[in-house]
Amino acid sequence: MLTLSPGALTLAQLRALWANASADPPAVTLTPSFRNAVRASAARVQAATAGDAAVYGVNTGFGKLAHKRIARDDLETLQLRLLRSHAVGVGEPLSARVVRLILVLKAASLARGFSGVREAVIDALLALHNADVIPVVPSQGSVGASGDLAPLAHLCLPLIGEGEVWMGGQRLPAAEGLRRAGLAPITLGAKEGLALINGTQVSTALAIDALLSAEQVFEAAMIAGAMSLDAARGSDGPFDARIHAVRGQPGQVDCAAAYRALTAGSAIRASHLQGDDRVQDPYCLRCQPQVMGACLDQMRYVAQVLVREANAVTDNPLVFDDAMISGGNFHAEPVALAADALAVAIAEIGAIAERRVAMLVDTVVSRLPAFLTPDPGLNSGFMIVHVTAAALASENKSLAHPASVDSLPTSANQEDHVSMATFAARRLAGMLANTARIVAIELLSAAQGIEFLRPLRSSPAVESVLSRLRGASPAMMEDRSLAADIEAVTQLVQQGHLGASIEPREAASAALAALRPA
Repeated sequence: MLTLSPGALTLAQLRALWANASADPPAVTLTPSFRNAVRASAARVQAATAGDAAVYGVNTGFGKLAHKRIARDDLETLQLRLLRSHAVGVGEPLSARVVRLILVLKAASLARGFSGVREAVIDALLALHNADVIPVVPSQGSVGASGDLAPLAHLCLPLIGEGEVWMGGQRLPAAEGLRRAGLAPITLGAKEGLALINGTQVSTALAIDALLSAEQVFEAAMIAGAMSLDAARGSDGPFDARIHAVRGQPGQVDCAAAYRALTAGSAIRASHLQGDDRVQDPYCLRCQPQVMGACLDQMRYVAQVLVREANAVTDNPLVFDDAMISGGNFHAEPVALAADALAVAIAEIGAIAERRVAMLVDTVVSRLPAFLTPDPGLNSGFMIVHVTAAALASENKSLAHPASVDSLPTSANQEDHVSMATFAARRLAGMLANTARIVAIELLSAAQGIEFLRPLRSSPAVESVLSRLRGASPAMMEDRSLAADIEAVTQLVQQGHLGASIEPREAASAALAALRPA
């Protein structure tokens, strides 16, 4: 059981939810103290329904139809029809892992006590999560303003026994899923439908999912860079702590420390301290702390924004002690800009990794056999493997174009500037898959390069990772298809297995752990 405090969720708690979402998702409960504030907020909404004043979303229509007054006898029908009319999403369903995060974020936001919903609504959201009854939520159809309206409507339809759910690997009508789980549908009260579909929880959950996935890829890219450094017999001078201290960029300082830990004790490096006539290495080796450190700083910024948003109240209107006030917290611009920042970092992690692959296959620069094969000509070696990496890196450049700079007015120009945050966050998964494969290709290339330097051994940290890699992909001394090898190593990258291959007692493991956004 994971107990969360509304307004005080931490990245560590979100990571725990995310990491276990596929295998054994923990049940979630909220600290009981939320109930008093929720009851008071719901009571204020009920009082508003008894009055004569127009209150947006309580006794009026929505968006451009806000001027339409709704009769008191139709207030429940208004919320029901709102949920139904807004459930118009299209495209492939969001992953169960993301939907579980959305359920928890929505419940925690409503539990802040500023939304005017009853406790029963919050309890019903958590009941879906804890019973593993996962709403089917189409991935497309939100512009990231007025809330993630369409996907949140699909998320919440099962609360009233409508829509579809995943349960035990089956896609079922929601009513059947509730019946099997022993759950009953609820009837929405005044404002509750609006509170459920207003908010940034879909774009936020998608961005959190990408950030936590990026941690795994970033760690593997650090390891791959250290391995490539040794395969190319590069200098460790550029990682000297004094260089990075005088610049003072925190991500750069931390990454340089991790590279030093990863390469400590390398016999390959020791063998080239004397007599190497190269004065400087290519930027893809020498500037790794600067590039990866800047990406790390970007990821840390994104983490701060997303944790704030995970704790935020983002529906409208908001219910305060003395008033119900309409505002714009549903506008997901913070998430959009953070997702765009993360997209650039993801693209750069892949871009510099691709450059190291290009360096390794180039015999003039790497001083390794051409295309990393002992018999070039008869064998093509890693020639086309690099082409694949280049294709993926180029694709990421297009995907990194900021989504937040686009806006299409909606709701008859009432909602005339939107964030596009949902797409900004959703497109990150494809970019991460591309970068994970580029890093996998670099790992295979660097491992192949080290084969030509035997019997010299790399550092203990790198050798432990090499051993794990060789379990998935033997050295290639004559041509074979590496497609399956790339996919096998990509799985190791995405699941964080390479960092786990390093013995915990080694300094390298601690240095890598320190790179995760707090």
